[in-house]
Amino acid sequence: MKDTAQLQIFKDFDGYSPKYHFFKNSLFGQIKDSIPWDELAGCLPAENTGPGAPRWFDAKGMFGMMFLKAYLNVSDRQLIERFNTDYSLQMFCGKLLAEDKQIRDYTLMTGIRAYIEDHCEWEQVQSVLLNHWKKDVNNSHVLLMDATCYESYIRFPTDVKLLWESCEWVFEKQLFRLCKILKTKRPRSKYREQKIKQLVYFRKRRNTHKETLRRRKSLVYLLEKGIEQLQQIMDMFRGECMRPEDFACLRTIKKILVQQTFLLTHKPSELKDRIVSLHKPYVRPIVRGKENKPVEFGMKVHMLQVDGLSFIDKMSFRNFNECKRLKISVVKHKTVFKGTTQLGADRIYATNENRRYCTRNSIFTCFPKKGPKNHSKAEKILSSEISKQRATVTEGIFGTHKDHYGLRKIKVRGEKREKLMVLFATMAANAVKIAKKRNREEPAPREKAA
Repeated sequence: MKDTAQLQIFKDFDGYSPKYHFFKNSLFGQIKDSIPWDELAGCLPAENTGPGAPRWFDAKGMFGMMFLKAYLNVSDRQLIERFNTDYSLQMFCGKLLAEDKQIRDYTLMTGIRAYIEDHCEWEQVQSVLLNHWKKDVNNSHVLLMDATCYESYIRFPTDVKLLWESCEWVFEKQLFRLCKILKTKRPRSKYREQKIKQLVYFRKRRNTHKETLRRRKSLVYLLEKGIEQLQQIMDMFRGECMRPEDFACLRTIKKILVQQTFLLTHKPSELKDRIVSLHKPYVRPIVRGKENKPVEFGMKVHMLQVDGLSFIDKMSFRNFNECKRLKISVVKHKTVFKGTTQLGADRIYATNENRRYCTRNSIFTCFPKKGPKNHSKAEKILSSEISKQRATVTEGIFGTHKDHYGLRKIKVRGEKREKLMVLFATMAANAVKIAKKRNREEPAPREKAA
């Protein structure tokens, strides 16, 4: 038995391998076939062949890694570790690693996001994918729309936390560090005493309104003194030992000081563009009015859907009224698909202006009827079906994105990068849907032979 030769069932010939066959027949292979890689690669500039180490991925590989990041819902490090050992991921990105090679740069995904952010707009990527997928859409005349909020990964913001984080950054990360490097005496401050009081405040389970107000006033005064002392040292040594990121953070802290000083004497509703995070200063509170979560901290997205295919109308970290987007959404739908004859939306969209626009353009809606004339029996059935699709499919896709495509809490930093994460999560969910739909509609091998 030891000398018995093993018969290979599958043999490699002309570049063909069993692994490639298994990959092409898997869901990964079907997803890859549903994506227009050449058109996507055209969104990025030609590959740079200048000095320096060669890139691991070309333009197609970069987009492939972004799709995999959303589809697998893993961290950057876990994605690189799996890519090193999984041939299907390597085939998906068009980069087969040699047996003795491994990607050891775990910051690779950060570089890919930065490169796409600098050289490509999310609207351009979405347009390429929609124009490729629109031939797979059946009921393109039905447009559904709704809005949601994809939250950023930040601690729950309070005024005391924000002020204390700013004080820590000014004193410990900058002022004390610069004095040590430049060998100068630390300026006199009450930082140590305030630190003890802050620890006492944090240890309490509940703090009264008076205690919180007293703490805020003390921290505002401390922060003002700290910024003044830091500015004096920076002027004295002309900003030595400080990075560009430090200057940007200092500008944010100065805005926080102005806002928190304003809030000591005014109502929170009177303050616009309120900063809630020191490290993500672009995040704003989004008042949603939901029963279980009235305020969310992240990006508001107005999503459109056609036959289960989702695409983004608007993304913004500042709150906006989605009912104002109905006309623009209909026009955007018309540029990709033929036109809208049926529209499904929430009751917030049913303004008189939107009703007149839909009537003028012969668009049937699921809005409640106004006036003495009721819907006919056929209109009631159609309105009920559109409302059902909007309430189940459209709102259900938001939960799918958050639970399975990494949008429960967006951890990347940067306004544009967070938008890219939402875009690729939405497009990855679309690619899975298109791949499964094509697989169902593809005839069986016997039917092909017949």
